[in-house]
Amino acid sequence: MRFKVCIAEKPSVARDIAKVLGANKSHEGYLEGNGYQVTWTYGHLCTLKEPNDYNEMWQHWNLGALPMIPQRFGIKLIDSEHVKKQFAVIEKLYAEAEEIINCGDAGQEGELIQRWVMQKAGVKCPVKRLWISSLTEEAIKEGFSNLKDQKDYEPLYMAGLSRAIGDWLLGMNATRLYTIKYKERSAKDRQPLSIGRVQTPTLAIIVNRQKEIENFTPTPYWVLSTQYRDTLFTATKGRYNSKEEGEKAFEEIKDKPFEVTGVTKKNGTERPPQLFDLTTLQVECNKKFGFSAEQTLNIIQDLYEKKITTYPRVDTQYLTDDIYSKCPQTLNGVYKYKVGGVAPYAELIRTIGGKPLRKDKKVFDNSKVTDHHAIIPTGVTPVGLTDMEQKVYDLICRRFIAVFYPDCKFSTTTVEGKVGEVDFKVTGKEILEPGYRVCFVKEKKTEEDSEETKDKDEEKTLPTFVKGESGPHEPTFTEKETTPPPYYTEATLLRAMETAGKFVDNEELRAAMKENGIGRPSSRANIIETLFKRHYIKRQKKRIVATPTGIALVDIIHEELLKSPELTGIWEKKLRDIEARKYDAGVFIQELKDQITQIVNQVLADNSSRKLSLTE
Repeated sequence: MRFKVCIAEKPSVARDIAKVLGANKSHEGYLEGNGYQVTWTYGHLCTLKEPNDYNEMWQHWNLGALPMIPQRFGIKLIDSEHVKKQFAVIEKLYAEAEEIINCGDAGQEGELIQRWVMQKAGVKCPVKRLWISSLTEEAIKEGFSNLKDQKDYEPLYMAGLSRAIGDWLLGMNATRLYTIKYKERSAKDRQPLSIGRVQTPTLAIIVNRQKEIENFTPTPYWVLSTQYRDTLFTATKGRYNSKEEGEKAFEEIKDKPFEVTGVTKKNGTERPPQLFDLTTLQVECNKKFGFSAEQTLNIIQDLYEKKITTYPRVDTQYLTDDIYSKCPQTLNGVYKYKVGGVAPYAELIRTIGGKPLRKDKKVFDNSKVTDHHAIIPTGVTPVGLTDMEQKVYDLICRRFIAVFYPDCKFSTTTVEGKVGEVDFKVTGKEILEPGYRVCFVKEKKTEEDSEETKDKDEEKTLPTFVKGESGPHEPTFTEKETTPPPYYTEATLLRAMETAGKFVDNEELRAAMKENGIGRPSSRANIIETLFKRHYIKRQKKRIVATPTGIALVDIIHEELLKSPELTGIWEKKLRDIEARKYDAGVFIQELKDQITQIVNQVLADNSSRKLSLTE
């Protein structure tokens, strides 16, 4: 009897799939039943060959061997006994298969993992692709009733392959090139200068900000303000760059009455925040709980595998239209969730129940979703979550519930005043109808919260002022200093990676720049952790600080191609275009080969005596 062989990325996912398919009989390395055999990889079983696998001369680190550019890239099994053992099981199942169903993670890396295993096993039979956004029984059944042809995902594979080859070309060559050319030789220190396509520009972002802070010279300025009816008004002139000018204005107003010259009210609305993609979730968890990007990724991956939330490695904050009809059922599952006997979301969901849910274009938009939608609950009611899992699940649920609530309505009041010839102004915000805001608990800020994590528009409600009123006031003239930009935290570094190092506060503009971000959402946490492990950066509470080694490494690299976030962002855009069938993978690889050849020639031509010593 020939079987349909399903392969997942992890044993736990394979068990979930096998249970739905009725493959309940356990064997060494796979499950079987009902015409199916379900097996698994452990993440990557194969990897690109190493330099010495292509050329014996490349086994030794010397400048004469560079650049190392294989004529044709090949793959090999990872040198591990448990990998070899599992691959032998897969190879045997594949050889006798009627059909293979690729159930790998539905993303670029998942596609690459399974394609390489199939290549290594020499697969000849037809291959189908399971593409799902959650691991619930319903989603798995729906996915199997709608299997795709493997060929539909060829561009996804080509993008993943191009990324892996690009990283090999640049990482292998640049690491050897800079280590041999610029690293001081020490018998004790055999650590190479690690250079990577995404890693090095990320380090450069951190180093450049740090230098900006260290080289910053504070400039004094003065602010004229006055207290009238327990409300602080500030001079509309803004900063006084001259102390004398400000003191003169202070003297002119101190004995004159304050007069209200105008009161204007403007009503406005504020939409609920968008749903989470991976980066915005990592940013929020870092701000609120101090979780690292890697911790958040691991937690949300666990929640996905527990069938509680949808596929996590996404870069969209939108849902497709077909999800809308399933939302009441999802909310019902969230409604039932209890923590310590209390249902935290029951009242919030009850409020919007019994009537059609809001359907906003900022939430449901097919054009903004390619492979997977935003991260939302699945509707499976969680049981026994850890404290960290509960915190992440809470963020996701509250965002999901909030998008069905009405906008927040507020009134902005601007009061203008005058003392002599000096104009003053104060602005306050009053919440008229909280709308979606009832879904979120206002948190108190702590001393540790850095400036960039504090709310920039804390609501300030003003007393009632009437145009023409006047009275005594208490002016103050305060000296202040300009401040440097803040150090990066993991939250702000993730944002900087997403926008190729450019500071972008506007949500819509930031979303448009995602295509040119550096790294993928799923890989950024690993890139940051790699920089920590190599001691190029370190943590100081929430701050990320470059070490002397990290700074020296960026300083010694003169080739902008290696450390420019903008250029890396352009490469990233091309990889996305390969996935979207808009760019040719062969052209991308050739461009990288040309660029690495150019970098090697530039470095070899450097006659300076630059050297770097890896010291902390």
